[in-house]
Amino acid sequence: MIRFTTVYLPVLFLLFIGSGCAALIYEIVWFQLLQLVIGSSSISLGILLGTFMGGMCLGSLLLPRIVPLREHPLRVYAFLELGIGACGVLILAGMPLVGGAYTAWAGTGIASIITRAIAAGVCLVPPTMLMGATLPAISRWVRATPDGIAWLGFFYGGNIAGGVLGSLLAGFYLLRIYDVTAATFAAVAVNIAVGSLALVLSSAASYAAPDTESAGPDGRPAAPGGRAVYLAIALSGLTALSAEVIWTRVLSLLFGGTVYTFAMILAVFLVGLGIGSTVASGFTRGAASPRRALGWCQLLVCGAFAWAAYQLNVSLPYWPINPSIATTPWLTFQLDLVRCLWVVLPGAILWGASFPLALASLASSDQDAARLAGGVYAANTVGAIAGSMMTSFVLIPWIGTERTQQVMVIISAVAALLMLEPSYAAAPAARTTAGEAVPVVAGRWRAAATVMLALAMVAAGLLARSIPPIPGLLVAYGRYAATRVGQADVIYVGEGINASVAVSELSNGVRNYHNAGKVQASSEPQDMRLQRMLGHLTTLVPGRPRTVLVIGCGAGVTAGAVSIDPAVEHQIIAEIEPLVPRVVSTYFAQHNFDVVRNPKVEVRIDDARHFVETTRERFDAITSDPLDPWVKGAAMLYTREFFEMAKRHLNPGGVVTLFVQLYESNTEAVKSEIGTFLEAFPNGIVFGNTNEGKGYDLVLLGQVEPTKIDVDAVQAKLQRPEYSAVAQSLREIGMSSAVDLFATYAGRKPDLQAWLKDAQINHDKNLRLQYLAGLALNLYQADAIYTDMLRYVSKMPDDLFVAHDDTRRRLYSEILRLQGK
Repeated sequence: MIRFTTVYLPVLFLLFIGSGCAALIYEIVWFQLLQLVIGSSSISLGILLGTFMGGMCLGSLLLPRIVPLREHPLRVYAFLELGIGACGVLILAGMPLVGGAYTAWAGTGIASIITRAIAAGVCLVPPTMLMGATLPAISRWVRATPDGIAWLGFFYGGNIAGGVLGSLLAGFYLLRIYDVTAATFAAVAVNIAVGSLALVLSSAASYAAPDTESAGPDGRPAAPGGRAVYLAIALSGLTALSAEVIWTRVLSLLFGGTVYTFAMILAVFLVGLGIGSTVASGFTRGAASPRRALGWCQLLVCGAFAWAAYQLNVSLPYWPINPSIATTPWLTFQLDLVRCLWVVLPGAILWGASFPLALASLASSDQDAARLAGGVYAANTVGAIAGSMMTSFVLIPWIGTERTQQVMVIISAVAALLMLEPSYAAAPAARTTAGEAVPVVAGRWRAAATVMLALAMVAAGLLARSIPPIPGLLVAYGRYAATRVGQADVIYVGEGINASVAVSELSNGVRNYHNAGKVQASSEPQDMRLQRMLGHLTTLVPGRPRTVLVIGCGAGVTAGAVSIDPAVEHQIIAEIEPLVPRVVSTYFAQHNFDVVRNPKVEVRIDDARHFVETTRERFDAITSDPLDPWVKGAAMLYTREFFEMAKRHLNPGGVVTLFVQLYESNTEAVKSEIGTFLEAFPNGIVFGNTNEGKGYDLVLLGQVEPTKIDVDAVQAKLQRPEYSAVAQSLREIGMSSAVDLFATYAGRKPDLQAWLKDAQINHDKNLRLQYLAGLALNLYQADAIYTDMLRYVSKMPDDLFVAHDDTRRRLYSEILRLQGK
């Protein structure tokens, strides 16, 4: 055994790197696939994360109880890896079936939650159980001696190192360049390579099962005080995942909530875990009291929370940084990486060190190492599930990130006390310079230890009190916070279940709604013009817009413009964050016609894609004003498949309208948005919203049938008394007639075909848009993009607009003027 350990254990370390790499690729891919099915709301994400980690917990617990000791550990490990690869292929192929079954059975309320959990469980539990079983499986190759426990820690660290590689590989390359199919098969290839090599090693190395084990059938170790260690490592997992949720939320404000930001934060967190695990694994070989070291780790975590909170809320937002001056996004990524390491690394190292220290605290030489590793891993995972769920669903919406971190500091202090108090209660022997052991007086030592622990708990309490609140300026302006100091009063800040939102007011009375660390809607003239255009085009183009779906509430201006059309009888607003319609929209009541209190308006709190996919309702019009496409998850509302889904929910003659921003974007992202929309709606129309004569943003309008717009009929409608509110709303944005509204025409598919020839179509399987847009969130090229697009629009739309000759001449003249021709 000793010879094998010396020769082969480093090879197993490399295998665990590959195993971790594949696991993180799968995690990112499966979450992306399943979010398309069950939605991307906090409930859906919580179900996905809980199912994923729950499966790993079950796998770590069940393997030592199901697989006999006589089975060769390497052969078991090899079949687990090959099984994970097979599950990856099955999930990829079976996802359409899961999606179809889910859509058929999905409901609302508790029924919806149960159905989501079943869908996630069917897909995630089998492979994640296999993933969770890999560490206990290979643990049987080592003994629960100091050297063996150290190697278990190294394996855990190697697995985490592979996770770093996998998260970066998936986020920055495989999914950016290819799609979920390519990423899945890359992970499958790694599984096959790891499993095959493990089989080769199993045939080359003999294995003799241990004769005895001191753990009982329930797997509890013989080491005294074991339950306290399990509780401590569970609390460590709880605080670790709670911190990851909080830090990811705040850092995504600071960096911009792109897929690259989330991949980077995950990678840095894993780097810290890997460093901590590796260092602590070496330490355990000669440690006199790993239990005491585990306790001090938890106590130091209190300081790590205070450090991170100070950096995130007091220091980093005010670093003199303007990301818009970077010449390439890759330079911004370098800066973000340094800031992320600065915040996350100290705590992550301590949590990484906790796992091998817990193993060493429980180990005994004649124990089944698989039961030991599985039990500790399961306890840590259960705590992690509790931490992520409790923080996301309860603590942040209830008491905010400041108080949540204070709670976590106290929990870390409790975990430290569990380990340190029994450790210092015993009286260890002191040693003279001659090396002779001299017993310490137990009473004096206990008194000194009590004073030291009391001081440590006081220090933890002071650290908890030092946690600062999240600044409103950061919630409002995110990565541009340092450049906006003193420019606006933040009059509301809310930390919701899905997002942190804010409302600010400028000195001139303009109000802004902030989400994802930027202005999403405002009462600025150019924004009011866009929001009103979007709402009025939605109801004035179709013949009878009785039922309308509005995707995204925001400031409520678009929804309000829809609601004042007298033809609209029932309107649904689908909004993912409850704070937005309940609180934010009320700050814009004078601009949005107090839409959320309108009796014909119904607010549905749900991910918009999930709502459209599962509702049985049909609509005369659907208008979509989602978050920026660079925000992780928003691209799901811009895919070809989503537009086809929206078409299936249209009544005959119905329309779909979509907001497309030109600012904070690039040509490739805008082409992807327009090209994808026009593939689903070949009869689609582009309308432009300019600011001081320069391109600013767009409205896309699509119908299944060929679109005909009777300009004179719309004008006649606006002159009716019942449409006076609509006419006044248009006048407030500088449009005194139907001609002014439709003169914003900026092209159709035949005009733009040459410009769109290299457009990358955004599909569910690649979500290409979020990767394109994620490289452009700091760019301001709106007018250049708009001007370039208009170069291809040379013909007047004679077959689109129906009008008398005089109206047509005025319309065409105004179109040419607005296009600068």
